[in-house]
Parts: sequence; structure tokens; C-alpha cells
Amino acid sequence: MSAETPAARGQFTHWRLRFREWRGGRPFWAGLFVLLGGFPIMYFPYANLQIGHLTLAMATTGGAGSLIIGVLLVVLGVSLWFQKHVRTFAGVAAILLALVSIPVSNLGGFLIGFLFALIGGAMAISWVPGEPDEQPAAPARKGAHAATGSVAPATADAPGEPNDLSGTSPTNGANGRHSAG
Repeated sequence: MSAETPAARGQFTHWRLRFREWRGGRPFWAGLFVLLGGFPIMYFPYANLQIGHLTLAMATTGGAGSLIIGVLLVVLGVSLWFQKHVRTFAGVAAILLALVSIPVSNLGGFLIGFLFALIGGAMAISWVPGEPDEQPAAPARKGAHAATGSVAPATADAPGEPNDLSGTSPTNGANGRHSAG
């Protein structure tokens, strides 16, 4: 293949547009923030920083707790990407895990992981799926329901028409009492 092959650019554009469509239908950025918040929380309790000839070990007694919190945040971040219906649960769980990481894991991964998880959890809770494009509805028969054939309640389509949506006004012959049989 030569460098001037147009198929390669077309495929890249195709996959980029597919990724954009996939990303737009779910709380992608919330999942990314929660996922990135889990890594510092997991890493810092097991890290050994070397400053010249000095080794600084940040190991704490909460090392296992930090690992569990970090792994759970990573799992919640991935689940936000692939199971968008759990966004509220995952967001609340990410916020709670971020708060628990403050005393357990070196101030929540030196506040880096804490802030990422907190912001991602808030984004997950506040995310709402977009509304689909409205398709023009087929014109329905005025005054009758298509499935039952019953008369629809009167609406205020024109000035002077009654605006009764309950179907129990004297104008349509009902008095509000319903039979059970």
C-alpha cells in the first residue's frame, strides 16, 4: 500500500465516528474519571519512591483496603462504559469509595485519586441519556383511539372547546362513577 491510499483514512474516520457515537450514548467521561481515580489509590500505598539514595516507603496498614478500593473504582469506571443503566449506583458507590479512601489510602492517593473519583461519581449521577430524534408520528384519527375504538376525551384544540382530560365531565355523558363489572 502506498501512503496515498484513501482507504486507510476512510477507515480511520469510520472508526472515529463509531467511537464518537458509542461515547455519546453513555457516561464516558464519568467512567474515565472514576477509572483514573482508582489507579493512584491502588498505587501509592505500595510505591517506594527513591530520592537520590533515600528510599521512601509509603506502605500503610491499609494496603489491602487501598487495593480493594482502587480495584472497585476501576470496575465501576468500566461498568459505567458498558452498562449505562447502573450510572446512579456506580456514581454513588464511587463517591462513597472516594470518601473512604481518605483515611484508608494516604489521603485518597494524595488527593489525586480522591478528586478524580469524586468528580467522576458526580458526573455519573448527573448524566442523563439524550432524547432520541423525534420521528414524525403517523396522523391518528381524531376522536377515536386506534386500538380500542373508544372516543377520546375532549381536548382544547380550538378556542371554546372543553379541556377535560379525565373523561368524567357531563359533556361526554359520564358522572365520575365507574362500574366494576
